[in-house]
Amino acid sequence: MSKAEVLAERVPPLAARKKRIESEPLPRNIGALLDEAADAIPDHPAVVFIDTGESIAYRALRQDVNRLVNGLLSIGVRKGAHIGVMLPNIPEWPLTWLAIARIGAVIVPVNTRYTGRELHHVLDDAEAEYLVIHSNFLPVLASVPHPLPRIEGRVVVAGGATAEHRLWHALLDGHSAELPPLSEPGLDNLINIQYTSGTTGFPKGCLLTQRYWLLVAKVQSSCDDRAYPRVLASTPFFYMTPQWLLLLAFMQRGTVYVAARQSASRFMEWLRTYRINFCLFPAAAYKQPQAPRDGENEIVRVSVYGFPKRSHADLERRFDFVAREAFGMTEIGAGLFVPIEADDMVGSGSCGVATPFRECRIADMQGNTLKPGEVGELLFRGPGMFQGYYRKPEATAVAFHGDWFRTGDLAAMDERGYVYIVGRLKDMIRRAGENIAANEVESVLAGLSGVAEAAAVPVPDDMRGEEVKIYVVLQQGYTRQSLPPDRILAHCAANLASFKIPRYIEYRDAPLPRTASEKIAKPSLIQEKTDLRVGTWDRIESRWR
Repeated sequence: MSKAEVLAERVPPLAARKKRIESEPLPRNIGALLDEAADAIPDHPAVVFIDTGESIAYRALRQDVNRLVNGLLSIGVRKGAHIGVMLPNIPEWPLTWLAIARIGAVIVPVNTRYTGRELHHVLDDAEAEYLVIHSNFLPVLASVPHPLPRIEGRVVVAGGATAEHRLWHALLDGHSAELPPLSEPGLDNLINIQYTSGTTGFPKGCLLTQRYWLLVAKVQSSCDDRAYPRVLASTPFFYMTPQWLLLLAFMQRGTVYVAARQSASRFMEWLRTYRINFCLFPAAAYKQPQAPRDGENEIVRVSVYGFPKRSHADLERRFDFVAREAFGMTEIGAGLFVPIEADDMVGSGSCGVATPFRECRIADMQGNTLKPGEVGELLFRGPGMFQGYYRKPEATAVAFHGDWFRTGDLAAMDERGYVYIVGRLKDMIRRAGENIAANEVESVLAGLSGVAEAAAVPVPDDMRGEEVKIYVVLQQGYTRQSLPPDRILAHCAANLASFKIPRYIEYRDAPLPRTASEKIAKPSLIQEKTDLRVGTWDRIESRWR
């Protein structure tokens, strides 16, 4: 439908919508939501996998989930057990998540681009007792730097036969869809240990409950008071978005269309072919060449995150759809959104007002609320946020002012409650939707012989938002010739997921500037040049700039 038609459909006032959404009861748990949808529309497609054409109706989805529950129980999985899952976007991912939710166990999603070092950290830190992994990633598991005794003999492989491990399909195919008596999980039972790069060092595990996921799905499903029968999930399931999009589809009694991987060149084709009504729209799709059919779609709304405000109006004009900014984090779920009727906010740069179930405010470093227009840290509170970082009480304590979560983002709020992000307190690089802790990149570089000092900073990029740049100071006796860029990059590739590998390398002869507390003065580094790419080795273009 056209943008004009979408905006012509009147919605109740925002305050009334929020009050209604917050007053409505949630399902008992994620399994109960699946049951409700399967009872209501048993033969309707629940999930369609775009690349293979596989479609699973609600009745069949429930049966497969229940069979997998019995299969997991047969190998010892019980309520509270931690299960690592390293799978691509194939049916095994949502089926495993839903079965884990039904049991009341806990999933530990693993990024499929992780190296052995990163995989070991996540499984060890989360105290994973089982691992469900695709056969393609068995070499990564074999490369972990230290043993993982907790999962020994408890590895389940999907996507290929192996004599060493249990097979995922044997857990599904060999069991009944009749469930045994189970102690049903409640809304506040843990379901995910979701790893996020946070602000320092290795990723930290966010403790997310069933309430968390149901609230995110409910907010996204209901905040605009519109129907989204067909939604698109184009990013990996191990991220946040496809998980809540799946539940959004259940709530809408609709269908989620799952792509194997994100593709800017195919994105508009997906929207047209599958008549998508709601999705998250990547900036990279806007960068594609304009085409005559760009405006042919049935979008009701797309959500964008940090889209360039100067291009926002052109985005809507070109594709003839409603695009609204939003803000969320692993720790809080949905935080801010621009209402669908707020056409006046297009191009404003605001990421919206507080969603249902969330309060937000701007505070100084002591947690004191600031006046409208003043810049400070963006804070949130509300039900169903994360329960803390797993086994990291100190990091959890630092992340809060009382019951208000500290985002690490600098922002201002106007008199109407609209929030504008203006910067960051946290040492983070945001590349193509991925959070990269600068400290982790620096720690890996510190382990390379010949590197005396290293600092990672963000470089603005039109396509990916930001790219990673590193400053490198070499130890005495080393030169750019004896430790060239390709050796530095090979070391990074062996220890970091591909999206964390620096694009730009700048060698420095003098020590890096320091603050009075002996921290690297990154603002000084960044302010040295108008164009941070000058004088660097560009990994993508394989040349000195």
